[in-house]
Amino acid sequence: MFDAHRLALLAEVAHAGSIAGAARRLAFTPSAVSQQLGKLERDVGAPLLHRNPRGVTLTPVGEALLSHAETIVGELRTAERTVRALLDEEPAQLTVGTFASAGMTLVPAALAGFRRDHPAVALRLLDLEPPDGYGLVSSRDLDLLITHRYPGAPLPDPRGLTRSLLRSERFRLILPEGHPKARVRRLTLGALAGEAWISGNPGVPNRVCLDQLADAAGITLGVAYETRDYQVTLALVEAGLGVAFVPESVLARMAPARIAVRDAADARPARDIFLVHHRRPGKLVTEMAERLSRPQ
Repeated sequence: MFDAHRLALLAEVAHAGSIAGAARRLAFTPSAVSQQLGKLERDVGAPLLHRNPRGVTLTPVGEALLSHAETIVGELRTAERTVRALLDEEPAQLTVGTFASAGMTLVPAALAGFRRDHPAVALRLLDLEPPDGYGLVSSRDLDLLITHRYPGAPLPDPRGLTRSLLRSERFRLILPEGHPKARVRRLTLGALAGEAWISGNPGVPNRVCLDQLADAAGITLGVAYETRDYQVTLALVEAGLGVAFVPESVLARMAPARIAVRDAADARPARDIFLVHHRRPGKLVTEMAERLSRPQ
């Protein structure tokens, strides 16, 4: 039988990306962590890590074992929280993971309200770009994950966790104020084929979505400026450097004055936003999920 403590170390190293990073978090020495992982590898009978100057990556066997390690760690932490709840001890910390634009629009009011009602609970927020974060929920390093799926992107395996749709939000087409085509009320992607577009780099969800929309329309869109940061996107459009699709919630919170907002008549992309938590979330996690579900 594999040692639960060593499995927990494997999960910590995988999440930290290095033995040194995991050791700092656990207040161990790197040599102690490395020694325990070596023992786990001997128990398994195969290497679990590729060690390199920048850190570690998991071997295929390590990847397969990681999901089980995260589940085991999560179950141990669930057992501890169950006992604490029976003893009427409130959790010391609640950790939420979110992607950047949800961190600007959905999270602040929910965190502020929670802190007012539970001042003794420390709040921690992690910036995680989807689809990252599911394993951290399994291991209870995260209590609640806010994640998304763009059109055309696969939905990750929830790995036995509870995942619920929080909302779907559409994307709006933005152009510089004064752009000749901003006067047109019903724009099409074809009419914008010659424009400089602003989107993420290849493989980033909003870029994948844009490329699929272009393919469906039978056109090629030229991405001149690559950024996944919507604040940067808005600034570039406002400066007259290109056009872009951005989530409606971002516009509601921080739209500059010098942009025109339109819908593309032949493309109505939207992304789904999900909440992910452990199947036994606990009272405070349920409360936070309810706060996040309230209309903004």
